[in-house]
Amino acid sequence: MRILGLDSSGLVAGVAIVEDDRLLAEYTTDYKKTHSQTLLPMLDEIRKMVELDLNSVDAIAIASGPGSYTGLRIGSATAKGLGFALNKPLVEVPTLEGLAWNLWGTEKLVCPIMDARRNQVYTGVYAFEAVGEGYELRTLLDGGARDIHTVIDWLNENGRDVIFLGDGVPVYGQTIRTELSVGYQFAPAGNNRQRAASVAALGSLYFAQGKTVSAAEHAPEYMRKSQAEREQEAKQAGGDTP
Repeated sequence: MRILGLDSSGLVAGVAIVEDDRLLAEYTTDYKKTHSQTLLPMLDEIRKMVELDLNSVDAIAIASGPGSYTGLRIGSATAKGLGFALNKPLVEVPTLEGLAWNLWGTEKLVCPIMDARRNQVYTGVYAFEAVGEGYELRTLLDGGARDIHTVIDWLNENGRDVIFLGDGVPVYGQTIRTELSVGYQFAPAGNNRQRAASVAALGSLYFAQGKTVSAAEHAPEYMRKSQAEREQEAKQAGGDTP
């Protein structure tokens, strides 16, 4: 099984190819360029490096949201275009689940936090459960936009140690240090941001389970309206932008 993974849901842009239990290639950047500048050139570089025939992929796994409105649109458009051109199915991998997969096998809770602005984070809480020779990802708190204090209260009540990762950590790290009463850690570089390899690996499992959509059916999960839409609605209502 060969899965192409794409992730442009946040500040990081990534492309990866996973074949069965091997990561054939991964290209990740977290720099001051737009995803429209980086995603397709990264894919082309990987394609040439591993002599990949794109027609040989079984499916395209895409980080489906939540995340940056613009980033999700670019990733979605790229995945849909490839799906149509190659006649391949898409596998929608929730961004937060892809982030959690970076810490595969940990006995601690995993809490990805992405900065959603306006004192909120996109977050969920996950745990790995041993099943056979591997682990399954279990959702303990559904992914969504929440106030960081609400998440901390939930974790304190749960009582288990937790690992945080995501671009919300630099923003809310001090709040976590101050308010969290359970044991915690922050994931290190290499594991603390979105990785297309995790999207592809988790996408492989979902593909095997039949969790696919057509290119025409796919749409990113924004969870919130774009800034422009909120400003327009506020203007029409004669109020401030929410």
